[in-house]
Amino acid sequence: MTADDLPDAPEPAEPGTTRDPRSAAFYGRRKGKKLRAGQEAHLVRDLPQLAIPLDALGARPLAALFPHPVASVRLEIGFGGGEHLVHEAGRHPDIGYIGAEAFVNGIASATSALAARGLSNVRLYGDDVVPLLDRLPDASLERIDLLYPDPWPKRRHWKRRFVRPDNIERFARLLAPGGHFRFATDIEHYAAWTLRLLLTDPRFEWTATRADDWRLPWDGWPGTRYEAKALREGRRPGYYEFRRL
Repeated sequence: MTADDLPDAPEPAEPGTTRDPRSAAFYGRRKGKKLRAGQEAHLVRDLPQLAIPLDALGARPLAALFPHPVASVRLEIGFGGGEHLVHEAGRHPDIGYIGAEAFVNGIASATSALAARGLSNVRLYGDDVVPLLDRLPDASLERIDLLYPDPWPKRRHWKRRFVRPDNIERFARLLAPGGHFRFATDIEHYAAWTLRLLLTDPRFEWTATRADDWRLPWDGWPGTRYEAKALREGRRPGYYEFRRL
Protein backbone atom coordinates (compact mmCIF):
# COMPACT_ATOMS: atom_id res chain seq x y z
CA MET A 1 0.00 0.00 0.00
CA THR A 2 1.26 3.49 -0.87
CA ALA A 3 0.11 6.99 0.02
CA ASP A 4 -1.47 7.34 -3.45
CA ASP A 5 -3.92 4.54 -2.59
CA LEU A 6 -5.32 6.39 0.43
CA PRO A 7 -8.08 9.01 0.87
CA ASP A 8 -7.28 12.66 1.35
CA ALA A 9 -6.27 13.93 4.77
CA PRO A 10 -5.08 17.33 6.01
CA GLU A 11 -1.78 18.51 4.60
CA PRO A 12 1.13 17.95 7.02
CA ALA A 13 2.41 21.02 8.82
CA GLU A 14 5.82 22.41 7.97
CA PRO A 15 8.47 21.12 10.42
CA GLY A 16 8.79 23.37 13.44
CA THR A 17 5.26 24.76 13.17
CA THR A 18 1.94 24.03 14.83
CA ARG A 19 -1.55 25.25 14.23
CA ASP A 20 -3.49 27.73 16.29
CA PRO A 21 -3.67 26.20 19.82
CA ARG A 22 -7.44 26.65 19.76
CA SER A 23 -7.64 23.97 17.05
CA ALA A 24 -6.24 21.46 19.56
CA ALA A 25 -9.17 21.78 21.98
CA PHE A 26 -10.41 18.62 23.70
CA TYR A 27 -13.65 17.18 22.36
CA GLY A 28 -15.59 14.52 24.23
CA ARG A 29 -17.18 13.66 27.54
CA ARG A 30 -15.41 14.45 30.79
CA LYS A 31 -17.51 12.19 33.02
CA GLY A 32 -19.92 9.29 32.64
CA LYS A 33 -21.90 7.31 35.20
CA LYS A 34 -21.50 7.92 38.91
CA LEU A 35 -18.27 6.52 40.33
CA ARG A 36 -18.38 3.68 42.81
CA ALA A 37 -17.42 4.48 46.38
CA GLY A 38 -14.16 2.54 46.05
CA GLN A 39 -13.19 4.46 42.93
CA GLU A 40 -13.93 7.76 44.64
CA ALA A 41 -11.74 6.68 47.56
CA HIS A 42 -8.84 5.82 45.25
CA LEU A 43 -9.11 9.18 43.52
CA VAL A 44 -8.87 10.96 46.86
CA ARG A 45 -6.15 8.77 48.37
CA ASP A 46 -3.99 7.65 45.42
CA LEU A 47 -4.40 10.05 42.52
CA PRO A 48 -2.43 12.93 44.14
CA GLN A 49 0.68 10.70 44.21
CA LEU A 50 0.13 9.55 40.61
CA ALA A 51 -0.86 12.84 39.01
CA ILE A 52 1.56 14.91 36.93
CA PRO A 53 1.45 18.64 37.66
CA LEU A 54 2.39 20.57 34.53
CA ASP A 55 4.52 23.03 36.48
CA ALA A 56 6.77 20.14 37.59
CA LEU A 57 7.82 19.39 34.02
CA GLY A 58 10.96 20.83 32.55
CA ALA A 59 12.83 21.43 35.80
CA ARG A 60 14.04 17.83 36.06
CA PRO A 61 14.59 14.92 33.65
CA LEU A 62 11.37 13.15 32.76
CA ALA A 63 12.57 9.95 34.43
CA ALA A 64 12.59 11.83 37.74
CA LEU A 65 8.78 11.60 37.80
CA PHE A 66 9.15 8.01 38.95
CA PRO A 67 10.33 6.84 42.38
CA HIS A 68 12.87 4.38 40.99
CA PRO A 69 15.19 4.52 37.96
CA VAL A 70 13.57 3.77 34.60
CA ALA A 71 15.32 2.93 31.35
CA SER A 72 12.91 4.92 29.20
CA VAL A 73 9.50 6.61 29.23
CA ARG A 74 6.38 5.79 27.20
CA LEU A 75 3.14 7.75 26.80
CA GLU A 76 -0.37 6.43 26.21
CA ILE A 77 -2.87 9.02 25.01
CA GLY A 78 -6.53 8.38 25.86
CA PHE A 79 -6.07 5.16 27.81
CA GLY A 80 -9.80 4.55 28.39
CA GLY A 81 -10.21 2.21 31.32
CA GLY A 82 -6.46 1.70 31.60
CA GLU A 83 -6.39 -2.00 30.61
CA HIS A 84 -3.46 -1.66 28.23
CA LEU A 85 -1.61 0.92 30.33
CA VAL A 86 -1.73 -1.16 33.51
CA HIS A 87 -0.88 -4.36 31.66
CA GLU A 88 2.18 -2.81 30.00
CA ALA A 89 3.39 -1.25 33.24
CA GLY A 90 3.19 -4.65 34.92
CA ARG A 91 5.11 -6.30 32.08
CA HIS A 92 7.89 -3.70 32.08
CA PRO A 93 8.63 -2.43 35.61
CA ASP A 94 11.88 -0.87 34.36
CA ILE A 95 10.00 1.48 32.01
CA GLY A 96 8.14 4.60 33.09
CA TYR A 97 4.62 5.09 31.74
CA ILE A 98 2.62 8.28 31.45
CA GLY A 99 -1.09 7.82 30.87
CA ALA A 100 -3.24 10.72 29.68
CA GLU A 101 -7.04 10.54 29.83
CA ALA A 102 -9.55 13.37 30.16
CA PHE A 103 -12.48 11.09 31.06
CA VAL A 104 -12.84 11.01 34.85
CA ASN A 105 -14.23 7.47 34.92
CA GLY A 106 -11.17 6.21 33.03
CA ILE A 107 -8.84 7.97 35.47
CA ALA A 108 -10.74 6.37 38.35
CA SER A 109 -10.51 2.88 36.83
CA ALA A 110 -6.79 3.20 36.17
CA THR A 111 -6.06 4.63 39.61
CA SER A 112 -7.89 1.74 41.25
CA ALA A 113 -6.08 -0.86 39.12
CA LEU A 114 -2.66 0.66 39.77
CA ALA A 115 -3.29 0.74 43.51
CA ALA A 116 -4.52 -2.87 43.50
CA ARG A 117 -1.36 -4.05 41.71
CA GLY A 118 1.03 -1.80 43.59
CA LEU A 119 2.58 -0.41 40.41
CA SER A 120 4.83 2.60 40.90
CA ASN A 121 6.09 3.11 37.34
CA VAL A 122 2.99 4.97 36.10
CA ARG A 123 2.01 8.62 36.28
CA LEU A 124 -1.38 9.97 35.20
CA TYR A 125 -2.54 13.17 33.57
CA GLY A 126 -6.28 13.82 33.71
CA ASP A 127 -6.96 16.63 31.27
CA ASP A 128 -6.61 17.66 27.62
CA VAL A 129 -3.30 16.06 26.61
CA VAL A 130 -2.09 18.85 24.30
CA PRO A 131 -0.75 21.11 27.11
CA LEU A 132 1.09 18.07 28.48
CA LEU A 133 2.62 17.31 25.08
CA ASP A 134 3.78 20.89 24.78
CA ARG A 135 5.55 20.75 28.15
CA LEU A 136 7.37 17.44 27.69
CA PRO A 137 11.06 17.69 26.71
CA ASP A 138 12.29 17.08 23.18
CA ALA A 139 13.14 13.46 22.30
CA SER A 140 12.06 12.34 25.77
CA LEU A 141 9.76 9.45 24.81
CA GLU A 142 10.55 5.96 23.57
CA ARG A 143 6.99 5.30 22.44
CA ILE A 144 3.61 6.97 22.05
CA ASP A 145 0.46 4.83 21.96
CA LEU A 146 -2.87 6.09 20.62
CA LEU A 147 -5.35 3.24 20.86
CA TYR A 148 -8.88 3.44 19.49
CA PRO A 149 -9.25 7.22 19.55
CA ASP A 150 -12.63 8.73 18.74
CA PRO A 151 -12.88 8.48 14.92
CA TRP A 152 -15.25 11.44 14.53
CA PRO A 153 -16.83 9.73 11.50
CA LYS A 154 -18.82 12.70 10.17
CA ARG A 155 -16.83 14.68 7.62
CA ARG A 156 -17.52 18.01 9.32
CA HIS A 157 -15.89 16.61 12.49
CA TRP A 158 -12.72 15.20 10.89
CA LYS A 159 -10.81 18.25 12.11
CA ARG A 160 -11.37 16.94 15.64
CA ARG A 161 -9.44 13.72 15.01
CA PHE A 162 -6.35 13.51 17.17
CA VAL A 163 -4.15 12.33 14.33
CA ARG A 164 -3.65 15.58 12.45
CA PRO A 165 -0.66 17.65 11.34
CA ASP A 166 -0.19 19.69 14.51
CA ASN A 167 -0.17 16.62 16.73
CA ILE A 168 2.08 14.68 14.36
CA GLU A 169 4.48 17.60 14.70
CA ARG A 170 4.32 17.13 18.46
CA PHE A 171 4.96 13.39 18.15
CA ALA A 172 7.99 14.05 15.95
CA ARG A 173 9.41 16.45 18.53
CA LEU A 174 8.83 14.18 21.50
CA LEU A 175 9.96 10.82 20.14
CA ALA A 176 13.64 10.01 20.36
CA PRO A 177 15.26 8.79 17.13
CA GLY A 178 14.21 5.17 16.71
CA GLY A 179 11.15 5.73 18.91
CA HIS A 180 7.75 4.42 17.88
CA PHE A 181 4.22 5.78 17.43
CA ARG A 182 1.60 3.02 17.68
CA PHE A 183 -1.98 3.52 16.53
CA ALA A 184 -4.92 1.11 16.71
CA THR A 185 -8.37 1.62 15.23
CA ASP A 186 -11.33 -0.41 14.00
CA ILE A 187 -12.42 2.36 11.62
CA GLU A 188 -11.06 1.81 8.11
CA HIS A 189 -11.26 5.45 7.07
CA TYR A 190 -9.36 6.61 10.16
CA ALA A 191 -6.66 4.02 9.45
CA ALA A 192 -6.35 5.28 5.88
CA TRP A 193 -6.35 8.89 7.09
CA THR A 194 -3.50 8.14 9.50
CA LEU A 195 -1.50 6.26 6.90
CA ARG A 196 -1.88 9.14 4.45
CA LEU A 197 -0.39 11.57 6.96
CA LEU A 198 2.42 9.34 8.25
CA LEU A 199 3.49 7.85 4.92
CA THR A 200 4.03 11.31 3.49
CA ASP A 201 5.98 12.56 6.52
CA PRO A 202 9.74 12.04 6.00
CA ARG A 203 10.31 11.85 9.75
CA PHE A 204 8.38 8.58 10.10
CA GLU A 205 8.60 5.11 8.61
CA TRP A 206 5.80 2.54 8.65
CA THR A 207 7.28 -0.63 10.13
CA ALA A 208 4.93 -3.10 8.40
CA THR A 209 6.51 -5.43 5.85
CA ARG A 210 3.52 -7.77 5.40
CA ALA A 211 -0.23 -7.59 5.96
CA ASP A 212 -0.15 -9.52 9.23
CA ASP A 213 2.06 -6.79 10.70
CA TRP A 214 -1.00 -4.56 10.88
CA ARG A 215 -3.78 -7.13 10.93
CA LEU A 216 -2.52 -8.93 14.04
CA PRO A 217 -2.09 -7.35 17.50
CA TRP A 218 1.33 -6.50 18.86
CA ASP A 219 3.19 -9.01 21.04
CA GLY A 220 1.77 -9.11 24.54
CA TRP A 221 -1.39 -7.24 23.52
CA PRO A 222 -4.02 -7.59 26.28
CA GLY A 223 -6.97 -6.17 24.33
CA THR A 224 -9.29 -3.46 25.57
CA ARG A 225 -12.99 -3.26 26.35
CA TYR A 226 -13.54 -1.06 23.33
CA GLU A 227 -11.75 -3.55 21.07
CA ALA A 228 -13.89 -6.42 22.39
CA LYS A 229 -17.01 -4.43 21.53
CA ALA A 230 -15.72 -3.70 18.03
CA LEU A 231 -15.04 -7.40 17.42
CA ARG A 232 -18.51 -8.35 18.67
CA GLU A 233 -19.98 -5.85 16.22
CA GLY A 234 -17.97 -7.23 13.33
CA ARG A 235 -15.34 -4.49 12.96
CA ARG A 236 -11.79 -5.70 12.40
CA PRO A 237 -9.08 -3.70 14.18
CA GLY A 238 -5.81 -2.66 12.63
CA TYR A 239 -2.53 -2.11 14.46
CA TYR A 240 -0.16 0.42 12.89
CA GLU A 241 3.35 1.24 14.03
CA PHE A 242 5.65 4.00 12.80
CA ARG A 243 9.33 4.53 13.57
CA ARG A 244 10.77 7.99 14.18
CA LEU A 245 13.72 8.40 11.85
